[in-house]
Amino acid sequence: MFQRSSLMIAIAALAMFVPVCAGAQEYPIKPITLIIPWPAGGSTDLTMRAIAESASKVLGQPIAIDNKAGGSGTVGPATMAASAKPDGYTIAQLPMGVFRLPLMQETPWDPSKDFSYIIHLSGYTFGVTTSAEGPFQTWQDVVDYAKANPGKVTYATPGVGTSPHVGMEQIAMLAGIKLTAVPFKGGAETNAAVLGQHTMLQADATGWRPLVDAGKLRLLMVWTASRSPNFPDAPTLKELGYPVVYDSPFGIAGPKGMDPKIVAKLHDAFKRALDDPAVVATLSKYDMVPNYKNSEDYKKFVVEVTDSERKVIDALGLGKKN
Repeated sequence: MFQRSSLMIAIAALAMFVPVCAGAQEYPIKPITLIIPWPAGGSTDLTMRAIAESASKVLGQPIAIDNKAGGSGTVGPATMAASAKPDGYTIAQLPMGVFRLPLMQETPWDPSKDFSYIIHLSGYTFGVTTSAEGPFQTWQDVVDYAKANPGKVTYATPGVGTSPHVGMEQIAMLAGIKLTAVPFKGGAETNAAVLGQHTMLQADATGWRPLVDAGKLRLLMVWTASRSPNFPDAPTLKELGYPVVYDSPFGIAGPKGMDPKIVAKLHDAFKRALDDPAVVATLSKYDMVPNYKNSEDYKKFVVEVTDSERKVIDALGLGKKN
């Protein structure tokens, strides 16, 4: 009787173990949700949709897009970290705000503990635009006006703690001027704000490109290391005398505790997507350059970027008060 009971226990234990192993091998067996923490129609949304469509072909399952905007791009990832199962069926794009905002205020997530880092993908070309009907022809015009009218130059950003916000504050500090940030939820809203002259400037990624190409917005500068081939007349920050480059790199992560085999499958699918000609064309359209890092290198990058961002935040006086 004892031997029979032992055998039954062993069989039961094996039955429980096999599905766990099989789960990672069979994954995915249903659609995956990719949270994009910005409104639909912006440059991040459009490029991530192209990447997701390509990756879904490799995975053999559709990737459904969930636009969950708010909190300077942190509401979506924070919601995932707090409530999603670590089964690989809910993942999110991670903007820099996920690492930066905890340095500025108390947050319910910890970037070093609450995410499973899958793959680092790309970065942005940021720029400062103004209405083509407005008074500013060059960035120097902005500086001159701001010095004569402290705090009266308003600029639209996709939120507090985003790279456009922190970048503009750093530029203002270097230029010796005072600007007033006006936060929105994403590029569609910042476009509307500057186009309607509700703000004097816009600091954001290249969701503004169609409006610049159409002559409705004027591009005053770009924040890349060298001039953009798509906007050869727009000077870089370095050319304007500011030793700064901002490209706000981003990647994809899931909630903490994901099976490494599932992480690997997602990594491989999105890695192949970066080589897809359709994805390359979409990234190029919005001036995004592939910036690939595997899962382990992405984890290391998070540590490095958090340290560097802490220095910038502290220098600007934006760090959280203890």
